[in-house]
Amino acid sequence: MLLVLLLGATACDGNQEDNGYSAESSAEKITLKMMHSWPDSSNSAQNKMVKDIISEFEAANPNITVKTEALETEQYKSKLTVLAASNDLPDIGFTWAAGSMDPYVKGNKFAALDDLLQTELSGKFVAGTTEAYSFDGKTYALPVELNIVPVYYNKEIFAKYSLRIPQTLDELKTIIRILDYNGVTPVTLGGKEGWPSSFWYMYLAERIGGPELLDKAVADQDFTDPALLEAAKAVQELVNLGAFVKGYNGLSNDEAKVQFLNGRAAMFVTGTWELPDYTTTVGIPQEFKDNIGYFKFPAIAGGKGSVDDWVGGPGTGLFVSRNSEHAAEAKRFVSFFIEKWGEHSVVDAGVIPATKVDTASIRLPWLFIDLLDELGKARKVTLYLDTQMKPGASGIHINQVQALFGKAVTPEEFIRKQDEALKADK
Repeated sequence: MLLVLLLGATACDGNQEDNGYSAESSAEKITLKMMHSWPDSSNSAQNKMVKDIISEFEAANPNITVKTEALETEQYKSKLTVLAASNDLPDIGFTWAAGSMDPYVKGNKFAALDDLLQTELSGKFVAGTTEAYSFDGKTYALPVELNIVPVYYNKEIFAKYSLRIPQTLDELKTIIRILDYNGVTPVTLGGKEGWPSSFWYMYLAERIGGPELLDKAVADQDFTDPALLEAAKAVQELVNLGAFVKGYNGLSNDEAKVQFLNGRAAMFVTGTWELPDYTTTVGIPQEFKDNIGYFKFPAIAGGKGSVDDWVGGPGTGLFVSRNSEHAAEAKRFVSFFIEKWGEHSVVDAGVIPATKVDTASIRLPWLFIDLLDELGKARKVTLYLDTQMKPGASGIHINQVQALFGKAVTPEEFIRKQDEALKADK
């Protein structure tokens, strides 16, 4: 009997080696930590979708629990920096592309995810979306969103004052004068965070200097092209016209958004990540949703840019911490999340995913379809400046664009400080 028991034990040990895990270890309870920047208070559609996907994943993987923390964008970025410095990143998190990722990649904080691209996620992404997360031939995050930045407008306000969609910047200025004269806020803007103001600067620079201007400035670390100065001057012309909501430099983006949602501002320049509020979000009146349209940022007379050039690009991307104790399970979750996000984002949340969408097979609101079509025929999509730049120059950009809109610096000072920051942030 003892011999039989010993032989049985040996056979069991052999099976464990062959399979790589035992029945006991396969049922091991694992907790994956995840951080994201869609708190329920301001991004209810995305927040709900994250919860739903996690529930599906946990049902399919009963031994895995996913514990989440959701923070507003700027809080999220700050905490991610602190956690990276202390080697305490969550197993899974979201990052922004290009220069924003640079210190994390150089510091070996993120795991490479090329194995997922070569297996279950092969061919799933829209062409060109994963490259912004690649460094030296390796991919360190995978995008979930793809966005462009339109000018949303309130049709009722436009109709009340007999306003038509502007084709040129001069026509937009006329609209601003009319609305301001009649006591209506022309544009809402959350200048406190800087990046919403950057959209305006970027569009003015692109329309004046052409589609390659901003990319070249960042790549060459040279912010002295005359078109960049002209755009800075154009910003302050709009400020002097009274284009923006009162106190805009003290408002967060969410506070500025409320002005538009409540019908107190005629226009709002922001990304297509806000589409849920204008298409699918429960609790927002359908009357309001039907009243929202969009137009392309207008052309500038004599400028080199086109109305088919957009500010935008891939949104946030999922990363796996290089130091995760459960890297295999974290990667499994990332693959699952991206698949499910692609399936549900359009219909359930009105969000444009970075994975391919068959629009012919689903019913979508017209605003969503129109913007998907715009994305498909875009001549150029310029990635957000604060994302393109490395963290040091990006931080200076956010501070200086806020100062430019607040008239705390001259256009010339803005250009000089941004140029110095680019050259210093190597």
